Amino acid sequence: MPQSLSKILLHLVFSTKNRERWIDPAVRSDLHAYLAGACRAIHSEAYRVGGTDDHVHIACTLPRTLTVSKLLEEIKKSSSAWMKTQGAQYAGFAWQAGYGAFSLGQSQLPILLQYIDKQEEHHRTRTFKEELLEFLERYAIEYDERYLWDWHV
Repeated sequence: MPQSLSKILLHLVFSTKNRERWIDPAVRSDLHAYLAGACRAIHSEAYRVGGTDDHVHIACTLPRTLTVSKLLEEIKKSSSAWMKTQGAQYAGFAWQAGYGAFSLGQSQLPILLQYIDKQEEHHRTRTFKEELLEFLERYAIEYDERYLWDWHV
């Protein structure tokens, strides 16, 4: 085949450093829009960005020329810098060092989009920590909880 083609769908999840509640309603929708634009700037199709005051979920594609880690590095770096320009109260903003990246099939995309759209409702009864641990179990990802968070549990 003379042309390289791919469509790899990802569900990305990452939180603010120490899960601090930086993403208040005043900036949330603009941050989500910025993250979608950051994805598109590096040729990742962003289907949906959502989340709460301490984390985000992104449904996007993995560009065929980037690794998952480079995709996350680029969107986290640029969005962190952008957040710091939104007012003095965001000067200390930072994302956590790590992330969750989960694959999905095309038929699963509508379910993920609904899930992302209902983050506020979902997190009335479940913490980000509980949510992430559930994803790790569902995807059979081995982990040591001592190194899962920005601080030791």
